[in-house]
Amino acid sequence: MEKIKVIIADDSDFVRDGMRIILDVDEEFEVLGCAANGKEAIRLAGETAPDVFLMDIQMPEMDGIEATKYIVEHGLGKVLILTTFDDDELVQKALSNGANGYLIKNHTPEHLKQMIKSVCNGAGVMEETMLSNMAKYSGASAGFCEEGYTARELEVVRAVAEGLSNKEIAEKLFISEGTVKNYITTILAKENLSHRTALAVYYLTGKKQG
Repeated sequence: MEKIKVIIADDSDFVRDGMRIILDVDEEFEVLGCAANGKEAIRLAGETAPDVFLMDIQMPEMDGIEATKYIVEHGLGKVLILTTFDDDELVQKALSNGANGYLIKNHTPEHLKQMIKSVCNGAGVMEETMLSNMAKYSGASAGFCEEGYTARELEVVRAVAEGLSNKEIAEKLFISEGTVKNYITTILAKENLSHRTALAVYYLTGKKQG
């Protein structure tokens, strides 16, 4: 099986070394290099061919938000933002710039590896509480087009953006879980999106990640 190639960008030696050790002992991953800022990460990407960047959001010289924009625009790889800062505005900026996921640095090694795999395979990953906070304060973005949706479909879209599960959406809208699943399948097909996190990101930022 081909290894998932990773570049780690974080201004903390402790964090970089810790994540490198976690990934180096797993045969499914290969760490191509570590960077202390966005510029170094981009330079490394030019010398190698990474699948996923683990990108800190606040770094000197070039932060994770700016680096993500460059990486996405130039097709250098997928980006999983890692941060200790629960800042909804930074979350939205990173996602608007094309980040594939956003996670707080407080999870287990196995969870981190699973999230890297998910991003590499094209899925988006986010903390559900962040989705909820972003939806609460921002609502639909200017880039999200509500035309062609029924009122019920829009209710489902908003609930997905709030981070609710199918069961929670069913309870909120007084419909069955099967009906919720059917609505989501239809909505994803309309927007040509592959998963519910991409739908939430599109609703909140106006950006489609596929």
